[in-house]
Amino acid sequence: MFSKPTEPRSIASQLVLRFTPAAAFLLFCALGVLYWIVVQHAFEEDNDVLADKIVALRADMNKSDGPQILDRELKNVRAGERIAYWVRMMDPGGRLLAETPGMNDSLPPGIFPAAQSSSDWKSKDYRRDRQLYSLVAVTEEVGGQPYTLQVAQDRSSDERFMKEFGTLLVVVLAFSIVASAVIARRVAKDGLQPLAAMTQSLKRIGPQRLHERIPLDGWPRELQPLAVAFDDMLDRLEDSFTRLSQFSADLAHELRTPIANIRGEAEVTLTRPRSPDEYREVIESTVAECERLSGIVDNLLFLARAEAAEGNVQRTSFDGRAALEKITAFYEAIAEEQDVTLTCAGEGEVRADPMLFGRAVSNLVENALRFTPAGGTILVSIALRAAHFEIAVKDTGCGIAAEHLPRVFDRLYRADSSRSSQGAGLGLALVKSITHLHGGSAKIESEVGRGTTVTLTFPDGVD
Repeated sequence: MFSKPTEPRSIASQLVLRFTPAAAFLLFCALGVLYWIVVQHAFEEDNDVLADKIVALRADMNKSDGPQILDRELKNVRAGERIAYWVRMMDPGGRLLAETPGMNDSLPPGIFPAAQSSSDWKSKDYRRDRQLYSLVAVTEEVGGQPYTLQVAQDRSSDERFMKEFGTLLVVVLAFSIVASAVIARRVAKDGLQPLAAMTQSLKRIGPQRLHERIPLDGWPRELQPLAVAFDDMLDRLEDSFTRLSQFSADLAHELRTPIANIRGEAEVTLTRPRSPDEYREVIESTVAECERLSGIVDNLLFLARAEAAEGNVQRTSFDGRAALEKITAFYEAIAEEQDVTLTCAGEGEVRADPMLFGRAVSNLVENALRFTPAGGTILVSIALRAAHFEIAVKDTGCGIAAEHLPRVFDRLYRADSSRSSQGAGLGLALVKSITHLHGGSAKIESEVGRGTTVTLTFPDGVD
């Protein structure tokens, strides 16, 4: 059985999954540092208090009857009273001189560390019956005799406080993680709200509403390029849709004319008996119209294939001047018949598909011959530039009005639609497609009454 593909996570959930662990880590570090600071501060404070207690005991012992005073003070501890400090004093022989009542039961002398100098001592932790003690043993000379002081500090309350404080920090950390997840989700949802607005705007756009655009007011700066890109895409779609609609209408018109001619002639011919010559004349007219239809279909198929080719053309290097002379020689007879001078100029090696190159230039020469009056001239030239070569076809024909120039390369477009018999409006569209297949471009310059120049640019590079 095939496993069901898992749905990709939403942007909001991904943001939450990334933000929450990061926030938890930062909170853990911050609370951990806080806990360490509090523990260290409490430990240092207890040591300071313990040091003060040792200093006080040393002061009592240095009095004239210090051991007796210390013994009386220790015996005055009331029964049941919480004892914060346990004190024991021993003579140089280890004999007990005084101690806090009951100290021997919980804290015998053997558990204390070795006696240290009273000016440089370290405490030792000791745990007994869930009680935590800090043990210190120091030596003190009284009357030339070294005495040992053993002091125990009860730190059980501090330990309980640290546990309670740690538990509180864990609860705060858990609550903060949950709050971070909730806040992250809310922030992500608010931050992605413009995308939801864009989605609603895009859902409203259809073939009849391509004019709508995404408003940029109030958009985050990071999303504004996305909105601009969508608007640009809609501009291109609207332009393409408009051109496609116009192309469909033009195509229907172009196909309708020869079909109507064929049908009209056939219907008229069938109204009464005709002679063989009349039938032959109708058939020849029908063949001519069929050839025109076939030419339109062939050119449309070429354009469709050219757009699907994606630049996959077979480029070869050949003599550009020789190729142009071959094309002009083919049209020389037509030019002489129309009293038009057709010449070539320039030198250079061309790198292109020979067949497509020849078709593009032939279309330009054919157009120039169609609209150049008797006595006019047509110049076909080649010129090499830094990284490309240019083919120019210049005529002294009737020219094209400025308002038509932006659309002359569109399919089925003619500057003068009344001259339908002089072409289907696909020649320049074919030329443009061929140059695009080679990675080049086509441009046109024209002035009414003075002629037209079409320039094709082909890149001069290797595949």
